[in-house]
Amino acid sequence: MFLLNQHLDYREPLDPLDAETLSVEAAKEVERYLTYRDNHAPTPLHSLPTLAAELGVGAIHVKDEGFRLGLGSFKALGGSYAVIRLVLEEAGRQLGRRVDIAELHTPEVRSITSGMTFACATDGNHGRSVAQGAQLVGAEAAIFVHAGVSDERVAAIARFGAQMIRVAGTYDDSVAEAARVAAEKGWTVVSDTSWPGYEHIPGLVMQGYTAMVREALRQLPAPPTHVFVQAGVGGVAAAVAGHLALVLEDQRPTHVVVEPARAACLLETARAGYPVKIEHGEPTVMAMLECYEPSLIAWRMLSRVADAFMTVDEEDAVAVMNRLARPGGNDPAIVAGESGGAGLAGLIRAAANLAIRTALGLNEASRVFVINTEGATDPGRYAELVRMRPDRVAICPEGANA
Repeated sequence: MFLLNQHLDYREPLDPLDAETLSVEAAKEVERYLTYRDNHAPTPLHSLPTLAAELGVGAIHVKDEGFRLGLGSFKALGGSYAVIRLVLEEAGRQLGRRVDIAELHTPEVRSITSGMTFACATDGNHGRSVAQGAQLVGAEAAIFVHAGVSDERVAAIARFGAQMIRVAGTYDDSVAEAARVAAEKGWTVVSDTSWPGYEHIPGLVMQGYTAMVREALRQLPAPPTHVFVQAGVGGVAAAVAGHLALVLEDQRPTHVVVEPARAACLLETARAGYPVKIEHGEPTVMAMLECYEPSLIAWRMLSRVADAFMTVDEEDAVAVMNRLARPGGNDPAIVAGESGGAGLAGLIRAAANLAIRTALGLNEASRVFVINTEGATDPGRYAELVRMRPDRVAICPEGANA
């Protein structure tokens, strides 16, 4: 499915609060916070000249988040950053002054964080980031996972000392249960999706993602003309599109939101013109994108700055994993998890369809930017899908796949 954005807000400026959240100044602050992380380093940007020639575009560049902060996913930038920001905000309230990240590990701040518990629902990657953030600041974490989250992903989160809570049903069920239990116990919910009255914290999560966009703009030889970014609830797609719109203004790229056909809540929201919750269907292999209701703050942004919405099928995602693992010509090998290559799968499908190519203005001069949002965060599943022995799947520090 493919749908051009026809919302009444399309091409309107971002809401002032959203523009502040994704501003250059805010992104610079995120990068400053990252300098305090022991294992921080910019993630690599890869060029795929052979695939670009096959697809009839000028260039394809892939930002590889499989190396991010030892967690193997772009989510490492969101949840842990939000936890740190929330700790400093609470310390500021209790101490009656502004508290900077340089004070994060002082006894004064630690005495406050030791009494805090952060909760979230997750498909795997966001929960790992929240759990790591809680461990970094000396707080507790309670992570809610639904029935479809693999035992391997649960174990990866538990390594950070988090309390793991299984919830029957889907991701949306785990979100509701996390909110309910946290309200009862006085925990702080760090969600990457938003709902009425709950926007500040998801905004912080999205703000964390702007760091990879700033890195990419420094690494790219020229600004992109097209961006294909995958979406679950829409947080990363909105953060990327919104920040690029603010930075590049009239020269901003054409932005395409890519979702699994089995969980296309944003495409259906765009079709309806307002946020909709879609019916649960058969699970998708793109587990990190299996969401059935959009984040309200993300949709508010995407209704203005996304140019099109499209879906990819199960076989598209698996084919991209295999293509990146065993590339042809001069393209480098890249380890992409089940959801990691969905944006690239969208580009491949769009390039093969003349009507979509024309609608998006894809041609031999196009400079396309995509993000490998995760490495093999479940090495066993990755090995199964790319027909590779598990002991040959390279593991990066902290156990996340690179």
